Amino acid sequence: MEVNQINKSLLADPAPLGLAAFGFTTFLLSFVNAGILSGTAVSVVMPLAFSYGGFAQLLTGAFEMRRGNTFGFTAFTSYGSFWFFYGLLVFFSYLKIITISVHALGIALILWGLFTLYMWANAMRLNLALNMTFLFLWLAFMALGFGAYYSNTTLTRIGGIFGFITAFFAVYTSFAIISNSIKEKTLPLGSPWFKK
Repeated sequence: MEVNQINKSLLADPAPLGLAAFGFTTFLLSFVNAGILSGTAVSVVMPLAFSYGGFAQLLTGAFEMRRGNTFGFTAFTSYGSFWFFYGLLVFFSYLKIITISVHALGIALILWGLFTLYMWANAMRLNLALNMTFLFLWLAFMALGFGAYYSNTTLTRIGGIFGFITAFFAVYTSFAIISNSIKEKTLPLGSPWFKK
């Protein structure tokens, strides 16, 4: 065995951390998108977006890379970066350094939807819980993107509802992985739609 080779059985699975960071940050923002909390609540979302949604997912992505998990590395690093993107956008707008173009924001969210679409295509081969996380995240990004582009409150609220469903599946997956690491096969993750 090479000196720099890792014994993967001795490493903790970083995915539950990244899924919890993603899920709980998404839950909070979805309260705003769904119209349950006012837009001023974004000031509470931002610190969470940087510290948990952003930083914890980037950290998770680094550990997934170390474990050789290309899917996990790409997903967690990308969505961690998304939270930094969103947080900086709101922060710079608040400081009046930039003016947010709703059309550009809409296109950016739709592009994140396209990225999520091809991640979802691969999540179909993992387990049902992750499959549902990426499916509803794709729907959320598309609804939010078109809602921003057309300044359509109804679409934005639908995106918020899809965000709640996304967050539920992400948090459930995190909880199930942790539970199953303590007592094997405590909670089901569901079978993949397609075999690897």
